[in-house]
Amino acid sequence: MKPLQFFWAVALVSSVMLACNNTNRRAASDSIEQAQGVNDTSAMVNEQDADFAVKAADANHAEIELGKLALKKVTDQRLKDFAQRMVTDHQRANDELLAIATRLNITLPPAISEDHVDKQRKLRDKSGDAFAKEYIDIMVKDHDRAVSLFEDAASGARNTDLQAFAAKTLPALKKHFEEAKILRDSISPMDTTTIQRVLP
Repeated sequence: MKPLQFFWAVALVSSVMLACNNTNRRAASDSIEQAQGVNDTSAMVNEQDADFAVKAADANHAEIELGKLALKKVTDQRLKDFAQRMVTDHQRANDELLAIATRLNITLPPAISEDHVDKQRKLRDKSGDAFAKEYIDIMVKDHDRAVSLFEDAASGARNTDLQAFAAKTLPALKKHFEEAKILRDSISPMDTTTIQRVLP
């Protein structure tokens, strides 16, 4: 192959790969927005309740996917057990949420959000202790946000099915959060910059 032809071939392949990567990122980002847009006109609940369902589904999908990744990468049995619990518990919660969403005509996102895609991408590049520390730190921060999301819905959702779902799921999320903090602190010394949540 002539040098000029080789240059153009490399340029073409690079541009295609870049376009695919941008498309994947855009699709992940848009999945939340698309679901919210559909729900604005078709959901049988108010916007706040529909948004809770969308965000809860995104959180569940993320914990399932990150848990599956951790099961392949970690060697510490405590982390393996925790990751398996994340997959099992969040799949169960997501199945229940999907049944509620179907009854209420709420569209849930088909893919995880760009924020979670970025976390997965960074974790895939790590291994050993670096992976374990990053994974459990993400679990602490993600569950801190999830507890807040579900607390708000458990007390403020107008739809009784979604409110009951949030209240029922909340204790498990709090337990996950506490377990993640214990694991994080056993893996590495306490980091005062990491989010600490005081539970009632």
